[in-house]
Amino acid sequence: MLFKNATIATMTNQGSYGLIECGALYIRDGKIDWVGKVSEIPSEFLHSKSEDLEGRLVTPGLIDCHTHIVYGGNRSVEFEMRLNGASYEDVARAGGGIISTVSDTRLSSIEDLVKDSLPRVDQLISEGVTLIEVKSGYGLDRETELKMLKAARQIQSERPIRVVTTFLGAHAVPPEYKDDPDTYIDTICIPTLHDANNEGLVDSVDAFCENIAFDVDQVERVFQSAKKMGLPVKVHSEQLSHMGGTKLAADYRALSADHIEYANAQDAKALSIAGTVAVLLPGAFYTLRETQLPPLLDLRNEKVPIAIATDCNPGSSPLTSILLTMNMACTLFQMTPEETLAGVTKNAAKALGRKDSGTIEIGNRADLCIWDVKHPAELSYRIGFNPLHRRIFGGAV
Repeated sequence: MLFKNATIATMTNQGSYGLIECGALYIRDGKIDWVGKVSEIPSEFLHSKSEDLEGRLVTPGLIDCHTHIVYGGNRSVEFEMRLNGASYEDVARAGGGIISTVSDTRLSSIEDLVKDSLPRVDQLISEGVTLIEVKSGYGLDRETELKMLKAARQIQSERPIRVVTTFLGAHAVPPEYKDDPDTYIDTICIPTLHDANNEGLVDSVDAFCENIAFDVDQVERVFQSAKKMGLPVKVHSEQLSHMGGTKLAADYRALSADHIEYANAQDAKALSIAGTVAVLLPGAFYTLRETQLPPLLDLRNEKVPIAIATDCNPGSSPLTSILLTMNMACTLFQMTPEETLAGVTKNAAKALGRKDSGTIEIGNRADLCIWDVKHPAELSYRIGFNPLHRRIFGGAV
């Protein structure tokens, strides 16, 4: 199929957005076979089946590189608590937060988890998302962590979307180990990671390094185990305080360090040297009414690749709109529209270790979005408006 007469945001490093005006692209066998200007279409493609896109914008398929989209129950009551003055830490220390979702998730079957997740996944698909990451971390025991990962894997057989699974056993200290997090890490978390990896359920490993979760030493034990298994790591770090998780992630050349509101210039430099992506999560910042902004200027100065994601979860970011996430990143973090589009395409792909996605170039998967807009900035500019004309997944509409 040849698509022509489009504005193509290739998101390569060739000028602003990698933009090709009056462009065309050819798809063959689910991959991008050629891209360029209409005036340069190779003769071999001129007689192929074609479609005139009438000036519409084409971008890579969007990527949500940080979600907790598989879970049981919801936390609307805690939302009300926070509005009545309780902080995120207050809620967590009172037995709410992550732990309350753990209770509901442990009671859910794989079928229940898939059924409850699909409407959230459908919303992302409707806005052009073609690849998502899904974390475990609401089980905190062997049975439920494996159950969550199996549910995440099943999503891609139920819907036209790719799923990257991340083991997040070090998400919170479960109630039964509340006074002994070290024993939880050594006897539950790490052995469960081994089991999950042996069952082929894990693409990467994450941990929450924070004062309400795990310290640097505990997280490093998880990272050491992941390294021995050949699994890449990532981290939730510096969200509520500065504990050193970002530096640890850089030391292990992590795929990404996520949240990082309290990271500093030294952290940014470490991420740059390691080639680690900074994943900013404006939905959590907004929901928790945070005031500590991530160090955007330091990240820019050090040329750290910046991704953004919904952080879709039942507590701190019940967000299922990637387009609203882009607008929030501009409005709350003062990112540019080009930075936000890169943040849900090429940099999000890098945060997931997916080299075949995130840009429109020869050899990449034909995961594409066709938009009823003229310029890419419109995708971040509008609020509550979805201009998606068509989504192409692996070459199929």
